[in-house]
Amino acid sequence: MNTRQQQTPATPTEPVWRPALDSDRTPRITRFTDFVTRRTGITHPDYQSLWTWSIQDLAGFWAAVGEFFQVRATGAWERVLDDAPMPTTRWFPGAHLNYAEHALRSGAAADTALISVGEDGTTVLTTWQELRDQVGALSRWLRAEGVSAGDRVVGYLPNTLHAVVAFLASASIGAIWSACAQDYAAPGAAARFAQLEPVVLIAADGYCWNGRTHDRRAEVQELRRALPTVRATVHVSHVDLPFPEEPGTTSWQQAVAEPAEPVFEQLPFDAPLWVLFSSGTTGTPKGIVHGHGGVLLDHCKLLGLHLDLDEGDRFLWYTTTNWMMWNMVVSGLLVGAVPVLYDGSPTHPGPDRLWALAAEHRATVLGVSPGYLQGCAKAGLEPGRDLDLSALRVLGSTGAPLPAQPYYWVRDHVGPHVQVASTSGGTDIVSGFAGGVPTVPVWPGEISVPLLGVALKAYDARGRAVTDEVGELVVTRPMPSMPLHFWNDPDGSRYRQSYFGAFPGVWRHGDWMTRTHRGTVVISGRSDSTLNRQGVRLGSADIYAVVDTLPGIRESLVVGAELADGDYWMPLFVVMEPGQRLTEDVRIAITTAIRTKASPRHVPDAVIEVPALPHTRTGKKLEVPVKRLLQGVPLDRVAGREAVDDITALRYFTRFAPVAPSGTPSADARSDRTP
Repeated sequence: MNTRQQQTPATPTEPVWRPALDSDRTPRITRFTDFVTRRTGITHPDYQSLWTWSIQDLAGFWAAVGEFFQVRATGAWERVLDDAPMPTTRWFPGAHLNYAEHALRSGAAADTALISVGEDGTTVLTTWQELRDQVGALSRWLRAEGVSAGDRVVGYLPNTLHAVVAFLASASIGAIWSACAQDYAAPGAAARFAQLEPVVLIAADGYCWNGRTHDRRAEVQELRRALPTVRATVHVSHVDLPFPEEPGTTSWQQAVAEPAEPVFEQLPFDAPLWVLFSSGTTGTPKGIVHGHGGVLLDHCKLLGLHLDLDEGDRFLWYTTTNWMMWNMVVSGLLVGAVPVLYDGSPTHPGPDRLWALAAEHRATVLGVSPGYLQGCAKAGLEPGRDLDLSALRVLGSTGAPLPAQPYYWVRDHVGPHVQVASTSGGTDIVSGFAGGVPTVPVWPGEISVPLLGVALKAYDARGRAVTDEVGELVVTRPMPSMPLHFWNDPDGSRYRQSYFGAFPGVWRHGDWMTRTHRGTVVISGRSDSTLNRQGVRLGSADIYAVVDTLPGIRESLVVGAELADGDYWMPLFVVMEPGQRLTEDVRIAITTAIRTKASPRHVPDAVIEVPALPHTRTGKKLEVPVKRLLQGVPLDRVAGREAVDDITALRYFTRFAPVAPSGTPSADARSDRTP
């Protein structure tokens, strides 16, 4: 095992990356700023000025985004947005458009539109004409099956060309799309899809992971039985396993057999585009509905202006169809980029797999998780030395806060030319609140800027904006990609309670955030899993930033549990690297590192080795369910089995539940838990 550690300054004194002054390429956001000046007569000398204008003049900003990216709309509208407060704000009332039409308009017929890569290295390049032909063929087949605007089409599919075609074909006719990856068993997929009462199911025979083929045909059969509203099923042969011929089914080859130009229904700006689901860790997954126009505008802004994707750029972000980043990757088509779809493990056959894919396909933007970057550093990888990453401009990171150390590792081991763009957002808005921009320096451990059009603030408990203090992440003005509504929430009460219950008329996202004096953003973790020491709120991200970079530790999880007798217990659970054990010396090294690099208040009450940590299906640590187990809540009430990547890992934590009559872990139970 390589145990080299990158030396990270305790307090950054200068940026780790600065915009290149001698670049021969003008970023899209610079071109947009010039466009805004010509359009409005207002000059913006820097990003802060542009951002301030974008949140003060929402109508002017979003109209400029639409015009700059040549969004095509029909109908008559007089206003960009009405005066209704969140969450009932309406955008471009009277305008009609279609997301899929914009996704399929960019490239020349023979140019590459999509690249699909399997875990075994099989690579398929799809041209723009081939993509349009397949979308047109499938949309015609859907219409022949009686599918129309408002109907639901669902996909039980891996991250392949089939999923993209199925989504765009559905969107082209106004049908509402929803997808679920095949690591979900049938009951987990049905818990999501059955809410929608879909009329068509598109399902693959299986997928590949870590060198193994996973046969999902039996799960497809069970899923069909659980969806009584499905009238037709399309079987996708992805791993070459034969489906039985049954009434009401057809093969993918038959459904796309006759190439056709797609026909795009012109839909209201706020017509539903897709339904994404919450993780479902605390109950039935919530269906979150987003609209054609809002997604179109917001994704053009984020991808084109912040990630600086341009026509022909290769866009690789590791994801599955479960996660909102899949939707974001597909939206690369909106700005003319070429999505690179990878179906497989990010570390098979080795930890450098994603770097090798980025080099092979000349990726301009590569997106990974903080855990992946930390794993690469611990493995001693040298992507910048061993691979040609000269095309790579942006290294994106999302899913969890990115600590300072990986910023330095990217600079030193990937390349000083690569901008680290840590991003904070969510499935809720299928977009971002804060992220990178090519014209602003990058500070280690900090997200560079609030995104354009996002009125982002940190609120204290009284609802006052604070700077250089931890507060609740809030958005004080509407965004077009905010949900239209939740599925099966006719009066909107669940939607309002989820985001607007704490501060009326203000979106509260549920993250701890700091707006720094230099305009950057620091995310400290979920506010619903807050650590609290003697009345001082602490962020779990501060502890992970220290512990997860230590030699011999694979990952960690910290929770703070209020116990029945008024006591408070804050244990740190660690998963060790293979061949490593949590000895007393390692415990002391962990607590010493936390005390010196975070603060004495961050030192846990116990450091405990566990065999594995539970995560959501999108890789987020399950802090709140573990906390509830420690408080004595039964396993079946803290998380749905299908929402967890490893239910055995979650079940392991039941041994730490209260065992004393007081509801507090007994002395014997705690005896081996102290550092």
